[in-house]
Amino acid sequence: MKEIPMFTLVIGNKNYSSWSLRPWLVLKMLDEPFNEQLIALDQPDTKSRILAVSPAGKVPVLFDGKVRVWDSLAICEYLAECFPAARLWPEDSAERALARAVAAEMHSGFTALRQHLPMDIVSRHDDFVVPEAAETDIRRIVEMWEELLHHHQDNGPFLFGHFTIADAMYAPVVTRFVSYGVELPPRAQTYADHILELPAMQQWYDDSETEVAASGG
Repeated sequence: MKEIPMFTLVIGNKNYSSWSLRPWLVLKMLDEPFNEQLIALDQPDTKSRILAVSPAGKVPVLFDGKVRVWDSLAICEYLAECFPAARLWPEDSAERALARAVAAEMHSGFTALRQHLPMDIVSRHDDFVVPEAAETDIRRIVEMWEELLHHHQDNGPFLFGHFTIADAMYAPVVTRFVSYGVELPPRAQTYADHILELPAMQQWYDDSETEVAASGG
């Protein structure tokens, strides 16, 4: 473990950037100090500012000295290697493979959920009717959560008992369920509530509200 970590995480708007939330939450759960640099999205200079720090032209980006890592999952993987004692992946190889599969499914899938229920922390759409394609995604996510929570219930309240990258990958989904009034079965709702009650998530919500108020939204 590094004695004086000097990370800088470049992120987008907290109200909208689901990909930024994921590695940000991991760093907060690690309780590691880091510099936070926010690039406002959808501004005239957004593209040029992001390209100045990210060859992919997207946020988030993590800087650790001369090391630069982009893509949320790649950043989380890097942090897992930096801090093995934090167990950001399960220690058991089979469980670790499952956690990676769960995280990868979120990373590359659930297109309808992303399209129809975009992350919008501050807004509430209680009368929102979920399109069928997004409903299919939601059912899959809830079934996955419930199976994992049941299997690991004796080890803690997270998907694999203790906090892992898998939880960080699904944290933005929890915010979507709140914003669009998605009703969950009891076990899944308890998990969602636990994620929302994390001090780091409370800070993200507070920062999102301040951000939107400052922009006049």
